[in-house]
Amino acid sequence: MEERVLISLLLDFYGPLLTDKQRMSLQLHHEDDMSLGEIAEELGVSRQAVHDNLQRARHILIDYESKLHLVEQYEQREGLLSQLKENLPEEVLAETKVQKVLAQMEGYYGI
Repeated sequence: MEERVLISLLLDFYGPLLTDKQRMSLQLHHEDDMSLGEIAEELGVSRQAVHDNLQRARHILIDYESKLHLVEQYEQREGLLSQLKENLPEEVLAETKVQKVLAQMEGYYGI
């Protein structure tokens, strides 16, 4: 998986566990595609501080994932749901109850 996508997923799952500056630095760099200099200016810190913050935050996110495996489990569920949708007959997929269960499994109802 591309690093940018991985970091975005890790941020989605573990972002609230980072400090505000770590989270903001990662969001600005990976999601808004800002350079270290631009982030430094935005946050009022040095370019080196932004670099250090990004490195530390990435390490923390990867450490959380290595212990909790939330992104890995999410990707497995997404793959299983895709297989299920591909293999179920269309008449089954068209049933309201099946659609409701699939929506819940995809997180639309927040189970």
